[in-house]
Amino acid sequence: MKALFIGGTGTISMSITKLLARSGWDLTLINRGNHNENLPSEVHQITADINDELTVSKLLDGQYFDVVADFIAFVPEQVERDIRLFRDRCDQYIFISSASAYQKPLSHYLITESTPLHNPHWAYSRAKIACEELLVQAYRETGFNMTIVRPSHTYADGSIPLSFHGPNGVFTELMRMKEGKPIIVHGDGNTLWTVTHSTDFAKGFVGLMGNIHAYGQAVHITSDESLTWNQIYESIGRAMNVKPNIIHVSTDMLVRLDPSLDGPLNGDKAHSVVFDNSKIKSLVPGYCATVRFDQGIRQSIDALFERPELQIFDEDWNDFLEKVLALYNR
Repeated sequence: MKALFIGGTGTISMSITKLLARSGWDLTLINRGNHNENLPSEVHQITADINDELTVSKLLDGQYFDVVADFIAFVPEQVERDIRLFRDRCDQYIFISSASAYQKPLSHYLITESTPLHNPHWAYSRAKIACEELLVQAYRETGFNMTIVRPSHTYADGSIPLSFHGPNGVFTELMRMKEGKPIIVHGDGNTLWTVTHSTDFAKGFVGLMGNIHAYGQAVHITSDESLTWNQIYESIGRAMNVKPNIIHVSTDMLVRLDPSLDGPLNGDKAHSVVFDNSKIKSLVPGYCATVRFDQGIRQSIDALFERPELQIFDEDWNDFLEKVLALYNR
């Protein structure tokens, strides 16, 4: 089987890339080549900017793929480009959407693939919804065999799931936690959240590749484990051998102080999310997420502290956290 990934080296996609290499797929990645140093030797590479449609079309001339998956399409214009590029070059096109596209707030606590898509708080999620609508239309009108995959909060080695963090990553919060300084968790920390290890996500994703029963379908792939945000932060603390000093600050206050948090919080993490994974289990018999969070997070934190490029202490973000705490204490 032959596949093409656009991207393929990110938090979600690298585990899929490695699993396919072990499984004997003929896999090619097309990306800018900035993070290809850890790729398996079996994986082929095309260094190009996917946004340069004419160049990419020439590079792919005469090639045909069983599956094309785009991990870095975020807006409808990029999906329209992909439809033009791949309508005659693949049997199945997989689009990576987002579980944040689901209705906010939820009308029912249990999320299935039929839960309405509606997010008034986050432009990112609305753009993903618009991308999905384009693909559904292409499938219905032209027979473009697409599959929509909706990840929820997926983490990997070096990637730590926090309720929110600064623009330069999570290291600032981890160092504050390590030094015993207060760590902010939105609300009371008791809303439920679902985190999924990338290796578990990869098992479900690979099971959808080349799967004719997945054509025209939308499916989320998550763990069945539900944790409160307090439990998530406590597990992170235990992995670093510290007890986190958690301070609960209302979502409303955080958004007032930094309006950019409206999407990530009100449009996502401030709501409890519990997923019904019946659909992925029916499409991929035997699928089961097996990495428990308190175990997976230890490996993720160890990997982060082995990678200096991820260890960015953001002074501006730290100052913002101190400002929030000062106002909260006042």
